[in-house]
Amino acid sequence: MKRFTYLIVALLLVSGIKVKADEGMWLPMFIDRLNYVDMQKKGLQLTPEEIYSVNHSSLKDAIVGLSNSPAPNGYFCTGEIVSSQGLLFTNHHCGFDAIQKHSTVEHDYLADGFWAMSFEEELPNEGLTASFLIRMDDVTDSIIPMISDTLEGSARTAAIREITGRLKNNASEDGKYNVVVKSFFNGNEYYLFVYEVYRDVRLVGAPPSSIGKYGGDTDNWMWPRHTGDFSIFRVYTAPDGSPAEYSEDNVPMVPKHHLPVSLDGVEKGDFAMIWGYPGSTDRYLTAKGVEFTTEYYFPPLIEAFGKKLEVWKKHMNADQEVRIKYASQYAGVANSWKYFIGQRRGVKNLDVVGDKEKYQQEFMDWVNADQARKEKYGTVISDIDNKIVEQEQTIKPLIYASVCGIGGSGIVSYAQQFSGLEGKMEKIKEEKDKKKRAKQEEKLSEMATGMIEGIPEHFKDYDMATDKEAFAEMTKMYYERLSSDMYPELLVDLHKKFKGDFYAIADYVFEKSVFGSAQKTEEFLKDPKYKTLEKDPAFILSKQYMAGIMKASQSYRKENPKADKAERLYMEAMREMQPDRYFYPNANSTLRFTYGQVLPYNPADAVEYDYVTHLSGVMAKEDPTNNEFIVAPKLKELYETKDYGPYANEEGRMVVCFLTNNDITGGNSGSPVINGKGELIGLAFDGNWEAMSSDIAFAPKLQRTIVADARYVLFIIDKFAGCTRLIDELTIHKKMPQPERVEVIEEVPAE
Repeated sequence: MKRFTYLIVALLLVSGIKVKADEGMWLPMFIDRLNYVDMQKKGLQLTPEEIYSVNHSSLKDAIVGLSNSPAPNGYFCTGEIVSSQGLLFTNHHCGFDAIQKHSTVEHDYLADGFWAMSFEEELPNEGLTASFLIRMDDVTDSIIPMISDTLEGSARTAAIREITGRLKNNASEDGKYNVVVKSFFNGNEYYLFVYEVYRDVRLVGAPPSSIGKYGGDTDNWMWPRHTGDFSIFRVYTAPDGSPAEYSEDNVPMVPKHHLPVSLDGVEKGDFAMIWGYPGSTDRYLTAKGVEFTTEYYFPPLIEAFGKKLEVWKKHMNADQEVRIKYASQYAGVANSWKYFIGQRRGVKNLDVVGDKEKYQQEFMDWVNADQARKEKYGTVISDIDNKIVEQEQTIKPLIYASVCGIGGSGIVSYAQQFSGLEGKMEKIKEEKDKKKRAKQEEKLSEMATGMIEGIPEHFKDYDMATDKEAFAEMTKMYYERLSSDMYPELLVDLHKKFKGDFYAIADYVFEKSVFGSAQKTEEFLKDPKYKTLEKDPAFILSKQYMAGIMKASQSYRKENPKADKAERLYMEAMREMQPDRYFYPNANSTLRFTYGQVLPYNPADAVEYDYVTHLSGVMAKEDPTNNEFIVAPKLKELYETKDYGPYANEEGRMVVCFLTNNDITGGNSGSPVINGKGELIGLAFDGNWEAMSSDIAFAPKLQRTIVADARYVLFIIDKFAGCTRLIDELTIHKKMPQPERVEVIEEVPAE
């Protein structure tokens, strides 16, 4: 077999067949019409009906959108069902928040991992939901013809909202389904999505962070990668199979379809498709739009996030309890921070702005070649860019006000949650009627009781010393980066009082506020006084920061119907200009698939990266002094004894990760990577540093998806954790080795 494989590869190389990255995040309902023939050529063996079907079980029924909402409009990650008992695989970083919430100093599941050795040990996760797509429908003709061409701005938005409201209500079947309608191609098309949402999702297993987060922030977005980025959950239902809130009576879900897992591994050039819920891309921006994103939007975020991470890291390194408390917040912010840095770098290195400008010149040449086109499309780019120029002046205040002000510290953001309580107190203060006043006071007491119940949840992941330093640094940045007209009045007074010492300001705020500790907050809520709240410095700052945000937001989001229309027309014109091109819509957290191949890449001159990494690479990176590169003793033992079970490759090596050229983005974390037979071969968990421009511009030669190999996932579950009950419920496929064909030619004696 090896000899035959090498021969095929050689023939492909000699014949000059070119392998390219496959750009596009495609809607499944169009797979037969747009993609199927090309997918077959690359190695797909399934029929369109086996992939996407409304009337029969299909591959789409194993794809899960993960959310923290019972009626989600989008998804933070993707998961896949891998057993007939509702077992779900996703990334470790997707399950990180749930793992962290279950962790304590005594039971540190982040550091030590978690493995439920029975159904009874599986842990419920309040708020976590799993959504399955039932169907998607094109409803463009139910919306666009109903809207007047002259209707623009908020009036157009309101009209669309009214129509989509009716469509969603009709498709929900009296609330049985969660229905979402989303705009595509800048408002030129609309699609309706019907989901069934399951609300009992339990944590089943997670490797220690030394495996699931190996390489930490250093290796994030980087190749070569050696991370076992997976966690395991299970979807539960009511005994009749319907979605239900958590109950001990619930049972494991019986899915319409689950993915078998392949142990055959991957070879260069193998077909690979990824299914999931990519969050957001902006591939059709103008050159000015790209400049705005990278030069105006990202820089303040990079600065503010970087400083906050610095403060958090200092306290997390000093105290294990603080590390656990802030682990989830830190991971999320750190991921975004490095993404913004990489995106700016990628856009510059690939000269995305220059490419956009060249395209726009071609576009204008096409427009100006026809008078009718000139009248309709002649000003679309300039109309869009005029809006962007205005936003360039207003985005910085909005970001600093949001990230350094109201979101700069836990004490201020928590205080802001008490604005509803303030409103209730004001009504009581103004009410003259004794009976009505008594009723209002009763409602106030109920509200306060409910807020008392929420105190443990808030302070479980809160450390005063950490938050105080974050407050000081974020407040300082706010003050230094924004003009005086954005300063909260109290901040001006405190700055003068403490002579510009922001740490002294922090000491004062935390000493005087009732929101810095659970005890002080509870004491206040047991007998809430209007005067106490009105004098609280954290609460005052929260109100004044919010006023600043509203002011900045109003300027930034100023209605511009002309630009909104231009964006629709620009997209319409591009499709008219290239009628033979298959356009895919920007990602918007709806189910998509992307397909391509397993491939290496060349990131720079004289540099070539292989398409797989191995467990030996984990050992080579080990650094006992750096918590990002700690290797668990049990994993070292398995490596030294080569105890890989059936999960090693043909050479007896343990593959950890591999690369494909699929087109993905945030939200695809946890997405299944599937071979041509519909088998799970890995879990997508990252992109590569050299192609960080991908949300704005696809980079065909560099674009790669980093994947945790399914065999490594099973190896960790089985050999490292000993959780064989999970292996037993999987459907595992492996090709039987075939004898190499040896042709024997019998000599015939000469006559």
